[in-house]
Amino acid sequence: MRIIQILVALMPILLPLIFLVVLRMPAKKGMFLTFSIFVLSAFGVWGMGGDIVLASILQGVHKSITILWILFGAILLLKVMTHTGGVDIIKRGFSSVTKDMRVQAVIVGAFFVALIEGAAGFGTPAAVAGPFLVALGFNPLAAASIALIGDSSPVSFGAVGTPIIVGLGNIPGANPEFFDLIGRTVTRMDIVTATLLPTMIIMMLTKFFGKEKSFKAAFEILPWSLLVGATYSVSALLYSTFLGAEFVSILASLTGLVVSCYTAKKGIMMPKNREWKTEAVFEEETVIETNSPKKKNSAGGRVSFNENGTITLSESVSAKDIFSAWMPYVAVVIMLLITRIIPPVKKFVLTHADLSWRNILGEGVTSKWQILYSPGTVLAIAAIIALICLKGDGEALKKATKETLNSVINASVALCFTLAVVQIFSNSANSVMAIGMPNYLANILSSVFQGNWLAIAPFLGELGAFITGSATVSTLTFSPIQYQVANAVGINSTVVLAQQVIGGAAGNMICIHNVVAAAAVVGLTGEEGNIIRKTLPAAMFYAVVVGILGYVANWII
Repeated sequence: MRIIQILVALMPILLPLIFLVVLRMPAKKGMFLTFSIFVLSAFGVWGMGGDIVLASILQGVHKSITILWILFGAILLLKVMTHTGGVDIIKRGFSSVTKDMRVQAVIVGAFFVALIEGAAGFGTPAAVAGPFLVALGFNPLAAASIALIGDSSPVSFGAVGTPIIVGLGNIPGANPEFFDLIGRTVTRMDIVTATLLPTMIIMMLTKFFGKEKSFKAAFEILPWSLLVGATYSVSALLYSTFLGAEFVSILASLTGLVVSCYTAKKGIMMPKNREWKTEAVFEEETVIETNSPKKKNSAGGRVSFNENGTITLSESVSAKDIFSAWMPYVAVVIMLLITRIIPPVKKFVLTHADLSWRNILGEGVTSKWQILYSPGTVLAIAAIIALICLKGDGEALKKATKETLNSVINASVALCFTLAVVQIFSNSANSVMAIGMPNYLANILSSVFQGNWLAIAPFLGELGAFITGSATVSTLTFSPIQYQVANAVGINSTVVLAQQVIGGAAGNMICIHNVVAAAAVVGLTGEEGNIIRKTLPAAMFYAVVVGILGYVANWII
């Protein structure tokens, strides 16, 4: 019987891997099958009652709506930028910094992602950065994979330190000094993996999407990728040491952005070949077949008539156009920071237009949705700002809205099934078993791997994030068990808790509902398994390295 119970508890992990990754089903079908099998098992094996299962399903559907609202805002912003020419302006403006897509992947996929993570968190970075990368010319599959891998190291601190301050809030003796200690330990242990993160992004890009399908192009730019990676990781260590956990992601990402842009523009530690492109991208100049004379295009560039009957679109773009195109993204960061840092504003957006669903069916489960606080609202406002700044019209907004709704609707079914599975799993303590599946699995792992717990701890963090889609929820769920095991086997609990936080952050690369969301915003609904196959090696590598470093830290601290 115990074997059956273990298999049921593992279903939210094993079934998506089998259906999405091995059998390559689209998430809509794979998560429906996962949901169907898991619901029956929750009834028949775990002994969950009908009311708590139904309440969990409704909770999952409500949570999926909150995520779909974020997706709506992110996609709407991209579509408005596309139909008003803002995307073309940003693309050509970016070329003044670098034409090398390896560098662009790091600047956007690591540091811009980290900045959004520090401001908003909760899955927003991949939803914003994925479309941004597509706009720069990246293959949609590459864009989604880059955004997910990049949204890992900064997640340890998330939006104003939430994964640490909230995630570890139920540990005995938790207080500001304790949170700062964990934050410092996280940045010390994560210094290797955070430094390697830009290189991991580039290696994935060159191996799967380069013309040569090899790591050679990644090794060419290794000095630069290690330099900017170290800039982020070392600055994060300094910020956590002297300022605390709240602003590590924001400040370290800004530091990384400045250094990466400056060094790329100046060619510092860059290879001779500084115009590397993915397999699908050819000449940067767009040649348009036409007999028209010289004229100005809608994105602000110039098209020049050539002798062979073609015109070449130049990359020159005015500073005013660049400012107008970037203004919506600047507005996103500013609005996110204002609504999260300034107490009166934060109180207002949290208490007005509250669409939360509390005590669903009287079962004590709640799904929060303060719509003014949601990043989706911020992104939707930014889309209107884009329309104004880029002088768009009603027709552009109409087209953008129609395309956005189609994308969101395509993602909604898979997301609802995914979140329903997550909530049934999370609420499973309300059952005949009298123990939740997360704790049941953690107890089994701890009994089997006690002597090697430092190697297992980050994987438990990833496991939690993979299922729940949240590093904070992973740490809330598993940190008490991590703490108990550390004390029971005589290892440093600070190190183990730091491994839990880092593992939860790395799990962001592969968690199902993040992958579904990332696929939706780049137009790859149904290709979720392909995305996981690209991000899974990076996630596993991350956990292995943090496991090894755990032994070093336990010996030193």
